[in-house]
Amino acid sequence: MLTKRGNTDVEMIRPGMRQYPDMLREIPDFPKQLYCKGNTEILGKRCVAVVGSRNTTTYGRSTAVRFAGAIAEAGLTVVSGLARGIDTCAHRGALDAGGETVAVLGCGVNVCYPGENAGLKKEIEENGLVLSEYLPDEEPKRYYFPQRNRIISGLAEITLVVQAGAGSGALITAGLAAEQGREVCTVPGNVDSQYNMGSNKLIQEGACAVLSPGDVLEMMGVSVLSGRQAEELLGESELQVFHALEKHGEMTLDELCVALGKPPARVAGIVSVMEMKGVIFSGMGKIFIAKG
Repeated sequence: MLTKRGNTDVEMIRPGMRQYPDMLREIPDFPKQLYCKGNTEILGKRCVAVVGSRNTTTYGRSTAVRFAGAIAEAGLTVVSGLARGIDTCAHRGALDAGGETVAVLGCGVNVCYPGENAGLKKEIEENGLVLSEYLPDEEPKRYYFPQRNRIISGLAEITLVVQAGAGSGALITAGLAAEQGREVCTVPGNVDSQYNMGSNKLIQEGACAVLSPGDVLEMMGVSVLSGRQAEELLGESELQVFHALEKHGEMTLDELCVALGKPPARVAGIVSVMEMKGVIFSGMGKIFIAKG
């Protein structure tokens, strides 16, 4: 069943326009126009695609809501395809967390498919963004959906597959993300379940396995904790490190020692514990907390 609305609020953006996302312009076959309903400013923000099968389990649905909610709460935008199953849960999780989400359609933006998601689509238009490369009143066609998947992965730095069977379209999205040079990760599932065969296979083929939303945020270089949460959860010495990194952005171990007035062995121990907690990250000799 298809649900239509008027197109008075449809905005078209093209490459070269300020609103057209840089991430999407980087892919070889970027769309020559995007029809949008909602806040196009969202396209300038960092995105994570959260995708999976239409046929899901309770585990898959709850996991999608939880991961998408944490990603959105960290200030990142959740991108998905408004399909039944995992896509619906991804959008729902982002909205319920008070975050932003983008729905990429396999039909025009004046058409809702599946029709049961009409209420969700309207909510995304009001609190996020609905977009398509197809004319606003274009009906869905079977081949539009795999074609639109390149936009889902193209908008995102990471494509997260939550739950996918062997024939899931989410595997197409993951393949496109890899071709685009983007990260692909997946949540492991029961190896005896048909619902997880595709996503587990991705891990076997080299996709990164993630066990918590914090793993995804770490890949994005985003702090798992807000300043308020840090005050509640970290000890006094850990808070000193956290606040020093908040102030400076990134520091070497030696710089931290000078700032805190503590010996290297002491600071190194604090840093190691905080890294295990997923609060801070290090690379190229630097320790940092990046902001979303």
